[in-house]
Amino acid sequence: MNPLNPLLQTEICQFIREIGQKAIHLRGLGFQVDEKGFDDYVTNVDRELDQLLSQRFQGWFPDDVVISEENTRSQKLWQQYSQLNQKYWFIDPIDGTDDFIHGRDFYSVMVGVLEASQPVLGWIYAPKSDCLYFGGTAINGLFTVTNGNVPEVLYIHEPMGLSCDRIIVSKKDDLAYGEAIRAAVPNVEFYSLGSFGLKVMEVVQGRASAYIYLNRRVKLWDTVGPFAIAKAAGLICCDLEGREIGFGYDDINPENLTHNQVIVIGWSRFIDGYLEAIEKELGIK
Repeated sequence: MNPLNPLLQTEICQFIREIGQKAIHLRGLGFQVDEKGFDDYVTNVDRELDQLLSQRFQGWFPDDVVISEENTRSQKLWQQYSQLNQKYWFIDPIDGTDDFIHGRDFYSVMVGVLEASQPVLGWIYAPKSDCLYFGGTAINGLFTVTNGNVPEVLYIHEPMGLSCDRIIVSKKDDLAYGEAIRAAVPNVEFYSLGSFGLKVMEVVQGRASAYIYLNRRVKLWDTVGPFAIAKAAGLICCDLEGREIGFGYDDINPENLTHNQVIVIGWSRFIDGYLEAIEKELGIK
């Protein structure tokens, strides 16, 4: 993609922060929760922020396609994917809605850019800690902004010491597959937090060696931004057979925009051992 104008880049960072802080404010005023599907919840805050984000990004990038979690037309927009040579912006107004609902800290606002079937740019903002991560191959770097200050370079380092044995596994995957993963990877320590994007950032910052996601419920607005950052950090993003996670039309379920592959994100020196052992123990691909 063409380099972002530095002024526009600053505007985007400021706007995403504003949206995240608005989430805190609106939660304090009270909110309504609806069930979209089994164990899948949405609030009126999600919907309001979704609209604000979508309108602003469509205004900034009128020739691109904007797809967001709470837009009922998102599936139809994706189904045009194979026919259009355009950039796609994916928006998740609140990633980790369960944490938002229950007043926990680990939810985020996420935006990601997909171009030529590759995640190239992403933003992940954690409102409660007032920390924004952004970057990707499209801007040749990774950055962090704390408390709305000037962006600083995000320095990447591999896990060391106890972090080498830490793997992030969602609570659902722990219940379904935790025993088998522990059998496959001795001495492993599991931990979790809400947002998909913030889980990925734990690995990017070397606090865990990998994030393993097996239940195939994750959707494009959950993954494009975090994968753009993970790839720019040099992490491996693959399934249990070591195949790169695909973002082409055939790699995604068009009915709900979930990934067809299970997902492993981690540091290369740990991945090979994990993949072989876990695939053998679980028997899933």
